Amino acid sequence: MDNKNDDEVITSSKTGLKKVVVYAVLVALVFTSALMVVFQVFEYRHDYRDLSAQMRERDDLNAEWGRLLIEQQTFGATAQIGSRAVTQLRMFSPPASQTVVISLPTTSKQDK
Repeated sequence: MDNKNDDEVITSSKTGLKKVVVYAVLVALVFTSALMVVFQVFEYRHDYRDLSAQMRERDDLNAEWGRLLIEQQTFGATAQIGSRAVTQLRMFSPPASQTVVISLPTTSKQDK
């Protein structure tokens, strides 16, 4: 009879040990899963911050592109005005002999 009780104790301790091992593995898996969630949230926030910075840079570049287009149109309009003045109004720049330069007398700060 002693042998039978020993077998039951050994079987009971083996099943108890198996339960402990299974619980330990499950706890380790839950802990690992929780760590992975934390790392994924961290990566998401980091990537979202980078995306926001890239979108701000895109908006800034689009605004600069619009300003450059306006500047290009302004310079194009200046050339178009000059060519129309010559062709339609027959305007021209006078030669140097017909140009008069008027200069104002300079005053120093001591005279004041």
